[in-house]
Formats: sequence, structure tokens, C-alpha cells
Amino acid sequence: MERSEAEVVLPPEVLARIPQTTLCSSALGLAWQTVQRPVFNHSIRVFFAAQWLAEKEGSEWAQPDNLPLLFVACVCHDLGTSDNFNGPQRFEVEGADAAQHHCQSHGISEQDSRKVWTAIAVHTSPGIAERIDPFSRLVRYGVMMDFSLAVRAEVGADDLFVELEKTLPRLDIERVLADAVVNQANEVETSQHTDNKSWFSTHKFPIASWPGILLRARLQNPDHVGRNPAF
Repeated sequence: MERSEAEVVLPPEVLARIPQTTLCSSALGLAWQTVQRPVFNHSIRVFFAAQWLAEKEGSEWAQPDNLPLLFVACVCHDLGTSDNFNGPQRFEVEGADAAQHHCQSHGISEQDSRKVWTAIAVHTSPGIAERIDPFSRLVRYGVMMDFSLAVRAEVGADDLFVELEKTLPRLDIERVLADAVVNQANEVETSQHTDNKSWFSTHKFPIASWPGILLRARLQNPDHVGRNPAF
């Protein structure tokens, strides 16, 4: 059941830290209406982590005028896991398309909208997202900080996440996110034989992509309960 944009439920101290623009409030509402609550909380944590890192590094993306774009890229980066944006492409691309359309519908330039698209499209691509441009790197690091204790320690963000998780609880995000991705597989994609020496690719689950790896782990471990073994 869809939730109404007017029903966005976040602690006042969290809402106060979100850029106060129409672009951001509508992006927040879009995420609230479409993704599962654990994914929603994760997306907000990713923004605060990316913002924190930008400030720590003196990045131009920490400037008030630039924060709305960073917020949209972070809060929309997993839109492709939702039923609303479950299309034929891998979830990262579906989410990137949705976020780009959202930006353009609010008068954001083609160049800046494309920047958001790129950051979302590559956010699960290690070694590429970190180097393609500084903006995409921040989104990628925000995601990694939320999932990796080692990355948090590397950048000194342990205390940050202690505070973030008090107001934005994790709610078993690792299990929920992986399941949301894999549950988009169709009948053909889930009928593969796990003893195949070669594993076919689809546009939705390319063989060497994160979605493809998660799907293969599910099919090879059908009795597994809990977090996807490949997460």
C-alpha cells in the first residue's frame, strides 16, 4: 500500500537537517511513497554520511547551494528496488532514470540531472564510482559507510553512525534490500540450473553485477534463511 507524501514520518531533528527546498521535499516524499521503510532510513543515512564526508574533506558539495543535488542522489539511489520503478533494466539504472526525471521535472539542468543519474547508476560499482567524479564518489562512500564497519573506521565515522542509527534504525536493511533486488527476478531468471558452468545474463540481472550476484546466491542457496549470502 502506498504511503502519502504528507505522511512522511521522521524525527524533527532529522527533518531539520534536510535541505529545505521543493526539490528535496518532493524527492523525500517520492522515496517515502515508494521504497520500504528500511530502505528509506538507509537512504537518509547515506545522505548524512555523504554530507559529513563532504564537510570533512572540504568538498564543494558541502556548500549549501550544492546540498540539494547531493540529497536527491542519496535519497533516490534505491528507488529502483520499489514496485513503482521495477522496469526491464537493473535496479540501479531504473532508479537513476527516475531520479533524473524528478530533477528535470523541477527545472534542474541537464548537466546536473545527469550527474545525479551517474551517481545512482554506478553506486554499486566498486572502483568506478569512487573515481568517475567527486559527486558519485560521495554517494558511493555514503553507501559503503552505511554497510561497512571497516569503511566507517577508515574515514572516522563510527560516532556519526552511532547517532544516526538512534533516529534512523537499520531495521534489518541488509536482508530487506537484497530481497527487494532479487524479488524482482522473473520466472525465466529464477529457473536457471545452479549447476550450470555458464550463467546467462539479462538486462535486469547482468552476470557480473551486484543484482546478478545476489540472484545467483539466492538460487544456489534455496534453503538459506536470513541475509543473502552474497551481501
